[in-house]
Amino acid sequence: MLDLAKSIVTTLLIGKYAFETYIDYRQYQAYKKTEPPKSLEKEITRDVFLKSQEYSQAKSRFSFVKNAIATVKELLMIKLDLLPKIWCLASSISLSLSKLSIIGRFFGASVISQSIIFFAITTAISTLESLPMSYYEDFVLEENFGFNKSTVKTWVSDNIKMFFVDIVLKSPFIYGFFRIVEYFGTSFISYACVFIFISELLFITILPNLVYPLFYKFSSLEAGDLKTEIEAEAQRSNFPLTDIYVIDASSRSSHSNAFFVGLPWSKKIVLFDTLIEQNTTKETVAVLTHEIGHWKLNHLPQMLVSHQMTAVISMALFSGFLRNKSFFHSFGFTDVYPAYIAYYLYTYVESPIGCLTKFSDKILSRKNEYQADAYAKHQGYSNELATALIKLRTNNLDRMCNDWLYSAYNHSHPTTGERLSALGYISKERIGDVQSEVKGRNEK
Repeated sequence: MLDLAKSIVTTLLIGKYAFETYIDYRQYQAYKKTEPPKSLEKEITRDVFLKSQEYSQAKSRFSFVKNAIATVKELLMIKLDLLPKIWCLASSISLSLSKLSIIGRFFGASVISQSIIFFAITTAISTLESLPMSYYEDFVLEENFGFNKSTVKTWVSDNIKMFFVDIVLKSPFIYGFFRIVEYFGTSFISYACVFIFISELLFITILPNLVYPLFYKFSSLEAGDLKTEIEAEAQRSNFPLTDIYVIDASSRSSHSNAFFVGLPWSKKIVLFDTLIEQNTTKETVAVLTHEIGHWKLNHLPQMLVSHQMTAVISMALFSGFLRNKSFFHSFGFTDVYPAYIAYYLYTYVESPIGCLTKFSDKILSRKNEYQADAYAKHQGYSNELATALIKLRTNNLDRMCNDWLYSAYNHSHPTTGERLSALGYISKERIGDVQSEVKGRNEK
C-alpha cells in the first residue's frame, strides 16, 4: 500500500502534465499559422495578426517551461518526503510561538496553528520559487511586446503584498474549516460546505474593496459623457449602481478590462483606465452592458451553485482520505494524521481528476458569455460590443487562432470569431489596425 499510493499519485500528476502539455502543444501549432482565420480576416491587418502569433508563441514557450518546473517540484516533494520535514519545522515554530507571552495567548501549540504555519511555510517556498519566472514574464516577455508598464520596485512591492494578503486572507479560512472538520468528525461535510459558501461570499466582497486598493489607485469616474451613459444604461437595466471607479491599470500593464463588485443591492463598476483609452464611449458602455448582462441573467448565483456542487463532491471524496492512515504513511507521516495534511495530500489526487470537470465548467461559462453578449445586443450595443471585442483582441495581441481541444479545455469565453458571428456583426471598416502601440520583439 505504501508504494502503491505514492505510485498512483505520481502517475496521476505525470498523466495530468502529459495531457495538458499535449493540449498546449496542439495550441502552439495553431500559433504557427501565417494567415488569420476567416472569421477575423476582414477585421485585422496581417501585421497585427503576425504580432499576435509571435506574442502567443512566446507565452506558450514560457508556459511549457513553467509547467515543467512546477511538475518536477511536486514530484520531488513526493519523492523526497519533504512534506513531513516541513510539518516538523511548523511544529517547532508553533511550539516556540506558544511560549511567547503575547502571541502564545492567541496562538497555542495546536494542530490547527501548526497547520497555519505549514501553510505559511509552503506559501513562502512557492512564492520564492516563482519569483524568477514571474520576473522573466513581466520584464522580458511582456516587456518585449510593450505590455509591461511596471517597475522593479513596484514588482517587488506587489509580490510582498500578495504574499501577506494570501496569508492574512486564507489563515482564518484554514482555521475555521479545520475546526469544523475537527469538531464534527466524519459528519463534517454539510457544515464544511456551508462554511465554504459563506467564505466565498466574503472573499467576493473583501477582494475588490480591501485587497485591490493595495495594488491599484481607485478614483471616481469624472462627470462626462461616459459616466452619463453608464448611469443611463444601469438605470435602464435596473442595475443597483452606486459608484463608478477607474483604476490605474496602466501603471502595471497596457492590458484592459472591466468588472463590477458589491452586494446584491449595491454595485460598483470598476474600469481599467486602459479600457477607456482604447475604446470609444459607446464601446466602453457596450462592454459594461455585457457585464451587467451577467448580473441580469443571474450568472453569479449560477456560478455559486456550481461551486457548491463541486464542494460537496470534493468534501465527500476528501472524507475518504481523512482517516486513511495508510495514505499518510505512504507520504512519510507515520505518527501524526492532521486534517490539513490529509487535504493537502488529497489535492494531489483531486487535481488530475479535476481535469475532467474543466470541460463541463467551460461549457457553462461560454454559454453565459453568449447570453451576456445577447443581452448587450438586445440593449442596442451589438456593433459597439463587436468593435470593442476586436479592439480588445488586437490591443492585447490576444490569441486569434485556436485549437478546438485547447479551447474546450481552457477557454471560459467563446473565441472572438464565434462571438462576432453570434452578434451578427457585419464588418463596415477594418477595426484591427488600431493596434499601433504594441511592438514586436524585432521592432523595439
